[in-house]
Amino acid sequence: MSKVIITAAISGAEVTKEQNPNVPYTVAEIAREAKRAADAGAAVIHLHVRRDDGTPTQDKERFKENIAAIREVAPDLIILPSTGGAIGMSADERLQPTELLPEIATLDCGTCNFGNDDIFDNTVSMIKEFGRRMSERGIKPEYECFEQGMVDLALSLARKGLLPAEHMHFNMVLGVIGTMAPTARNLSFMVDSLPEDATWCATGIGRNQFPIAAMALAMGGNVRVGFEDNLYMEKGVLAKSNGELVDKVVKIARLLGREPATPDEAREMLHLKK
Repeated sequence: MSKVIITAAISGAEVTKEQNPNVPYTVAEIAREAKRAADAGAAVIHLHVRRDDGTPTQDKERFKENIAAIREVAPDLIILPSTGGAIGMSADERLQPTELLPEIATLDCGTCNFGNDDIFDNTVSMIKEFGRRMSERGIKPEYECFEQGMVDLALSLARKGLLPAEHMHFNMVLGVIGTMAPTARNLSFMVDSLPEDATWCATGIGRNQFPIAAMALAMGGNVRVGFEDNLYMEKGVLAKSNGELVDKVVKIARLLGREPATPDEAREMLHLKK
């Protein structure tokens, strides 16, 4: 069976306990959800952190505390901090987790509408600066792309030496209101433009989480699931944990002849150094 890297986006910055009481806020809750996701088959934890009241933060010390707690319960996991943060945060604020020198971190590749009233601000100058700091710190970017223009921009900047270009890894995020629709045509279009040595995963938002995951699995790609993107197992049924969401995508993967990669297998696939 071919291997698939499963990423669990366990908390996000926007979802709340009012929407699903199992969304983690505290350090203990984050560690619990990371362990459940790992036990179910996730190799990567995409990490946002919160204050205990649920307020999103990019504070370096809060990230450090959460990462240490995850390492206590699942020491081999790849931890992929967000540099997207939350809407309205400054670039310097968002970059704080990179000071902890993670193996890999997200790098958002363009400005876009983000829901009804929000704009997710990622200017070309910001993207270059994020790439520069990650390069200096030996951090592999995960290029987050919400539409085709972001893929094109990342590739253009990489060709010019302004973003890390070796073994690029992309996350195609489909279904955010104001960006590309979550269709097989759109996913295929984005993936077909990538370099041959690139790796990629796909993220579907809301009810599109599992259809997009199934498409990615059938195409030989990797997948992301988790509370950040979707709170439900199926229509009207809230997920009890990130582990449940991971377990469901593992079952889909095995039906399609794919097997979850271990963290160390994922490191090899992503060209990471632990």
